[in-house]
Amino acid sequence: MGIVAHDLGVDLGTSNTLVYVKHKGIVISEPTIVVVESTGDRKILAVGDDARIMLGRTTEGILAVRPMREGVITDFDMTVEMIRYFIHKAIGSSYLVRPRLFLSFPCSISPIERRAVSEASKQAGARKVFLVEKPFLSALGSGLPVYDPNGCMVVDIGGGTTDVAVISLGGVVISHSVRVGGTKMDEAILNFIKHEFNIVIGDRTAEEVKLDLGSALPLKDDRRARIRGRDMVTNLPQTTEITSAQIYEAIHEPCLAILGAIKWVLERTPPELAADIMHNGIYLTGGSALLYGMDQMIASELGIPVLLAKEPADCAVLGLGYLIENFELLEHMDRVSMLKPF
Repeated sequence: MGIVAHDLGVDLGTSNTLVYVKHKGIVISEPTIVVVESTGDRKILAVGDDARIMLGRTTEGILAVRPMREGVITDFDMTVEMIRYFIHKAIGSSYLVRPRLFLSFPCSISPIERRAVSEASKQAGARKVFLVEKPFLSALGSGLPVYDPNGCMVVDIGGGTTDVAVISLGGVVISHSVRVGGTKMDEAILNFIKHEFNIVIGDRTAEEVKLDLGSALPLKDDRRARIRGRDMVTNLPQTTEITSAQIYEAIHEPCLAILGAIKWVLERTPPELAADIMHNGIYLTGGSALLYGMDQMIASELGIPVLLAKEPADCAVLGLGYLIENFELLEHMDRVSMLKPF
């Protein structure tokens, strides 16, 4: 029996990390969070799902860290440990040959930032690292004909970034990325409640409010929810009621920033490809694309059909899975030009 060499696809996101293992599919989908001791050698206490439970509830001397922010590594050592944890959880810790890693990256990050992702992956145990642009992966994972001579536009709205790209003939024709996504919406809600009600809430509460009441368009029937936080004046626990109209107002600016990125790409798209997009529509992927009314808002502003991909949060990692499963075939067909080995 030969030695097994593993291929893994890692969609390393600001909010969530997904891992695809060759012949197995998606095996991990967990938050991009690490809980560590804040003093000494920063011993890791929890990663992923276990760390999320502790978010906002840590005691003195324990710190919850998000090592990725806006698609960029903000804590190199913690990113290395987190990737190592996910590799071991996906394929075990007793592999004889170090795995090849295929990673997604936002269009906006610089070559230095890409190099940091590659180095972190190698230190975590990868034999070879391939970096692939996220919107291309999202198009591939959502089943779009990316290798045809036909233009398709993908808008990947993630936790930290929104990537917009026009794809044709197996490559990205034009792309643009803004560091706006689900996390910016959470921050906008947190700041709105702080300024309007003098109440401080945590990141988890802000995210729950976004999921419950958030909308990219004004709702006909206003919904309400009660939230708990800490009063900024008395420092005591406080409860207040908030409406969906207020949350729409809070996240309207991040939604406009996403719309602005789409307009930027459309204005610079070659005429023939623009005609294809008018006919085929714009495809939304990424977890934050599930915000209620996002597709309708974009369609009404641009006059172009907008379609939400099936399982939008999984599109990028499924695109990585397609590359992994068909790597030899693509290599022989000279269609791996989008891969950037490091």
